[in-house]
Amino acid sequence: MILEVAILNVKSDLTDEFEKSFSKAQKIISNMKGYISHKLKKCLETPNKYILLVNWETLEDHTIGFRESKEYQEWKELLHHFYDPFPTVEHYI
Repeated sequence: MILEVAILNVKSDLTDEFEKSFSKAQKIISNMKGYISHKLKKCLETPNKYILLVNWETLEDHTIGFRESKEYQEWKELLHHFYDPFPTVEHYI
């Protein structure tokens, strides 16, 4: 199992809108091949900062299966405009 970790810095005036969009976007990711589970957590100290944790069966399920899919384009459209700066994503075993 691979753990994807992304620190999401959301534009401070858009956190409510981000959370609404994420509730739609999570339906996309949860239907992808190799997806196991995910959690989105909001930072207590920095209210516009989130951490996204996604468990995948393999690294390729995320980096190829998801990121190269048409579903990723919808994910991107729903979420990417909220970030500043764009998140760094890392993978853990």
